[in-house]
Amino acid sequence: MKELERKNILITGATGLIGTAIVRHLLSNADADYDIYAVGRNEQRAHERFAAYEKDSRFHFLCHDVTQPLQENITFHYIIHAASNASPSFFANNPVDVMMSNILGTKNLLDYGRQHNMERFLFVSTGEIYGKGDGRVFEETYQGYVDIGSARSCYPMSKRATETLCAAYAEQYGVNFVIARPTHVYGAEFTNEDNRVFAQFIRNVLKREDIIMKSRGEQLRSWCSVDDCAEAIVCILQKGKSGEAYNVADPESNYTIRELAEMIASIAGCKVIMQSSTEEEKKVFNPVDKSVFSTKKIEALGWKAKGNMYENIKAIISHLRND
Repeated sequence: MKELERKNILITGATGLIGTAIVRHLLSNADADYDIYAVGRNEQRAHERFAAYEKDSRFHFLCHDVTQPLQENITFHYIIHAASNASPSFFANNPVDVMMSNILGTKNLLDYGRQHNMERFLFVSTGEIYGKGDGRVFEETYQGYVDIGSARSCYPMSKRATETLCAAYAEQYGVNFVIARPTHVYGAEFTNEDNRVFAQFIRNVLKREDIIMKSRGEQLRSWCSVDDCAEAIVCILQKGKSGEAYNVADPESNYTIRELAEMIASIAGCKVIMQSSTEEEKKVFNPVDKSVFSTKKIEALGWKAKGNMYENIKAIISHLRND
């Protein structure tokens, strides 16, 4: 962590799944000499998630909506922008908000950083920017098809546009930036509103319910634990080459949606039941059939996923059940 010593690090989306893990990863090193500024819109959720750090002089919470200009006078040497709702229900019901948190939120933070001696900006993008692939493993140079006329595309298209916005700021203003492209991330601290499949399935089994599948679940995905993802993002922040993007995934955790459901059901002693989906439900389905990532580029920086997905999911269920 030497590059971060005596620095101020701003993390937006800090109460989200990935943001929470980044804050905890950085503060887990009790000897580290840096200040963490966690930004979120929900002060109550921040209190619940970061209660352990309220007496840590390195931790600071800022209640702020990134779609508004940041009204501070602090030099944030490093900014990690992870504020973006990744729940499919928001893609259907709040597509404008999803786009603005990415595009406008990033502009506000880049402008603030330029005016306050920022050293590096890290944008947390998504593997969905690769679009509908052709069956190949996604490397960072791949560009697939995204339907720009679909409101469901608010997420991947705004992430694509924001990556270009970062490149534009680098070209015009000399901003130093890097990009992380996480695959499908799972962890224990999802919200009740999160309807990503892993969250839905775990909620089912916590209620001792069978898992309801609304499709055949044949889509193949790379997965990554949120703790591995947080470590990867900090690695990219420290070691990534300016202007470059890096995939974040666990190459040992490639499963279909159906396989994930069966894994979670087997751990919890439940069943997987098929049901027909409504037209409204189909609107938020991810259209990508195969989303498998190459991690060669980030592994060259020295990072490698550690997690065993089965054991990780087992631990998450046990933790949430308070076993």
